[in-house]
Amino acid sequence: MKQKDRAIYFAGPVAIAIAIGSYAGARDAENSYGAAAPDAKQYLDRLVSSYPGQIEGHDNNFLILKNGTKFPISDGRSNKTFEKLLENPDIDDMFYAPYPEGETPMQPAKNMDPGRVRFEPLFVAMYGDCNKNEVLRNLRTVAWLPNHGGGSVTMTAVNGVANALDKVSRELDELPGDFIKYVVPMAGTYSCRNIAGSKMKSMHAYGTAVDINTRYANYWRWTKSNRGELRWLNHIPVEIVRIFEKHGFIWGGRWYHYDTMHFEYRPELLGYTARPR
Repeated sequence: MKQKDRAIYFAGPVAIAIAIGSYAGARDAENSYGAAAPDAKQYLDRLVSSYPGQIEGHDNNFLILKNGTKFPISDGRSNKTFEKLLENPDIDDMFYAPYPEGETPMQPAKNMDPGRVRFEPLFVAMYGDCNKNEVLRNLRTVAWLPNHGGGSVTMTAVNGVANALDKVSRELDELPGDFIKYVVPMAGTYSCRNIAGSKMKSMHAYGTAVDINTRYANYWRWTKSNRGELRWLNHIPVEIVRIFEKHGFIWGGRWYHYDTMHFEYRPELLGYTARPR
């Protein structure tokens, strides 16, 4: 693929219609949120298999951790606004929209942000509370594209995240040279902070997220909306996205509220089964 062909993706009317149709079963973006997805059990099973060192299993009502902690799967609310979905989700809310793994990047339907909804107590239980310095002790150094002078980054070793990022780095290091500018330099990994405009912890606060080179990034908060609708923008080649997805990382470029520099470790949203580490 030539540079000019892969530099930026814009979806036309037909592609947008297809994207909207493919998400119809997830939820009409103009309606309330909070009802369990029809395939909720499948997602819960994947959640358990994705974090075998942390999660024991689930029943009809609770997600059960290895240490005996139980989290309710549902809070019984199915009338949440999108803002409430983001700020006060339960566990099954995390699966309100399917993640389009492997698909050609295109304009998502309104408010379809698969992976952007996170049940914070679960992630704190697995990775620790950065405000209490619980994340720091599990951070590990990962060489970032050493063949291209990428230096090193820090990621949590919990759930094999650092190992997964190391595999991403090795594969990215083998890409043709014109891809490297998108991922070197890296913009950031661990940071104890909240999501911009939110009270919720960023996935960076657990050491499970990376931001690649911001020079080629597009972010919805940097873009003025047209009549309340966001026009999706992206410069990141799909080849890079697919390497991250292969190793358990989802991409913020697949969100309506897009963040194309952002990748976070969320294997429960991918066609991924836990592997020995």
